[in-house]
Amino acid sequence: MKLSSKKKQAPGAQHPSEIPAQFQAAPLFPAPSDFAQLHHLINHLNLPVWLKTRQDIPYLNRAMAQFVGSDLTQQDNEQWLNFIHPEDIGCFMALWRAALLSGQSFKKSCRIRHSQLGYRMCAVQVDFPPDAQPPFQWLLSWTDIHDCYEQQQQLTRQVTAQNKMLDASADSIKILTPDGKVTYMNRSGCLALGIPAADKKFGMPWLELLPEDVRASGASALAQAAQGKNSRFAGNSAVAGQAPQYWDNILTPVLDENGATQHILCVSRDISQQKIAESRLQQATEEDELTGLLNRRAFNHIFRLSLHDALQRRQQVGLLLIDLDYFKHVNDTLGHSAGDHLLQTLGQRFKNCFEAGITVARLGGDEFAILVPELRDQAQLMETAQLAWMQMELPISYAGQYINGGMSIGCSMFPRDAQSASNLLKCADIALNDLKSSGRGGIRMFNQAMFEALEVTTKQLTLARSILKSDRIAPFYQPKVLLNSAQVIGFEALLRWHDQSGRLQLPSNIYAAFHDYELASGISEVMQVKIFQDIQQWMADGMQVLPISINAAPVEFLRDDYAEKLLQRIRQYGIPHHAVELEITEQSLSERGANYVRRALNLLKQSGIQISLDDFGTGHSSLTRLKDYPIDCIKIDKNFVERMTLDRSALAIVQAITQLGASISLDILVEGIETAEQLEILKACHCLKGQGFYFYRPLSCADATALLSPCSG
Repeated sequence: MKLSSKKKQAPGAQHPSEIPAQFQAAPLFPAPSDFAQLHHLINHLNLPVWLKTRQDIPYLNRAMAQFVGSDLTQQDNEQWLNFIHPEDIGCFMALWRAALLSGQSFKKSCRIRHSQLGYRMCAVQVDFPPDAQPPFQWLLSWTDIHDCYEQQQQLTRQVTAQNKMLDASADSIKILTPDGKVTYMNRSGCLALGIPAADKKFGMPWLELLPEDVRASGASALAQAAQGKNSRFAGNSAVAGQAPQYWDNILTPVLDENGATQHILCVSRDISQQKIAESRLQQATEEDELTGLLNRRAFNHIFRLSLHDALQRRQQVGLLLIDLDYFKHVNDTLGHSAGDHLLQTLGQRFKNCFEAGITVARLGGDEFAILVPELRDQAQLMETAQLAWMQMELPISYAGQYINGGMSIGCSMFPRDAQSASNLLKCADIALNDLKSSGRGGIRMFNQAMFEALEVTTKQLTLARSILKSDRIAPFYQPKVLLNSAQVIGFEALLRWHDQSGRLQLPSNIYAAFHDYELASGISEVMQVKIFQDIQQWMADGMQVLPISINAAPVEFLRDDYAEKLLQRIRQYGIPHHAVELEITEQSLSERGANYVRRALNLLKQSGIQISLDDFGTGHSSLTRLKDYPIDCIKIDKNFVERMTLDRSALAIVQAITQLGASISLDILVEGIETAEQLEILKACHCLKGQGFYFYRPLSCADATALLSPCSG
């Protein structure tokens, strides 16, 4: 046992001169002279000491007597054991008994009752010298470590509390060394990485605990943190039997006083619910709710990426733009639920019929798009289009009724037709519109001629807008006559306009405008106003007003308010209804909005306005539709008149139409009469009315006025 000669006092120790006389250390028996020096040495130690000599004489020094505050007697060599805390005595006694038998020294920390301070934690040292080394049998001493013990306990409690707090956190918290070794991990971190929560043997490489697909991101973030920079990366973890978790990992360096990274705090927050919410939101924003296909937004994103990838790999991409024919008719006749069922069924069929890699989307309404990446050639694109078209040919029923419909498909190819997503979509749309304008149903591949036609259309639309804006429209009037006498019986109002040089131009130069609702309606309004102003002036001048026919383009009926607007203008200018006739083309009866046309014609007919069917014989299903519309007059198209002198079939058609009109009490008027020979043939066919250059060319308002007669009386 090493004895210290330092004068440092143990807690509560007093200078020997301050110790009460009854506690002055002294041998319980007069010490033999050979122990005097030992007694003197031990008595001046600040360390409480109890010893037993070889002569079985117990001895305690002043520090011991002062500590326990009791006059121990020699009758009980173990009396000092009573000062050990009851909770500690059992363990200590076991060690003490074993040591007495074995003579082996030991150390033990336990609580010993201090005379003034209560129980104090002490480090007890019991020594048994070898038999060859007298003078004592055993020596017991202790050191008061209570303050250090309390500090350690406080620190332990703080660490335990902190660990509990960290373990209670849902975040995965780890402390790493700058080279990426794990020195601490809370419970959430252990669970997330599949490490037993009770296993505190850390030191493993952190990166090896991460899934392989995020290790590169983790290594980059670790390197940044080791350099003293905050870093962040997204990660995931997968533990057997659990759903995958997604983490937002933030690495914060802990720096020493020199600014070097001492530790790295890694806090990983579980963002799985956020990912699920984001996924659902993405699904909601990218998926068409009705069909489950991609919507326009998601398709456009994939479209651009596919073209960029194809450009890098020098590959082709095919695009199909699909429009359902007569879809509005399905909604109108069977209901919108039937239309929804049709779209859902087609969407499911599209999902199932195409091979992996082909993207199908619903762009909106009854419009679908199909993207074919890694396209070999045009033949493959046509095969894909044919497969899509066949999905509509398979029967689709709703509420016991079959849904009849068709499909029109426009096709384009990258990079042959266009080099950008927007232009490629435009090319497919051009092909689709070209197909629909020439008869719906089928598949049409884009070609450059269509684009050139579109350019012409664009120029015509631009010109029409300019004409409207600058008010350069002027109505001209072509007389209608009785063929036998050439007597003028009415006029057809024809559109003419002046160019910037004042030259008169024909409507064919702005033909595309009559397929655009806004432009067609705008031109029609200007024409009607100017016609009614001319009629109003003729009436003011006392002229006899003859019926004037006004032409209506099919597209003008699409807002289902054509009749109301026309009647309102007639009332505004005070024009008698019998002075106005309406001419529609046979195309109006078969175009979309035919129901609107029927309603408008019935309303106008009830108001006393005559209805003429122009270009009769050039459309389809003409005879079956005559009974459904309030038609007063049929106009034989000028093409039959031009051909009838050389083509017997054309003459037969003229004769048949004339006989049909007579049999169903309809007036017949022949257009385009230009020669005397044509006139004689038409008279022979019993045609009574007509118009054409043989009689009059279209006249200005002033020239038409000259043909009017003053009102009688």
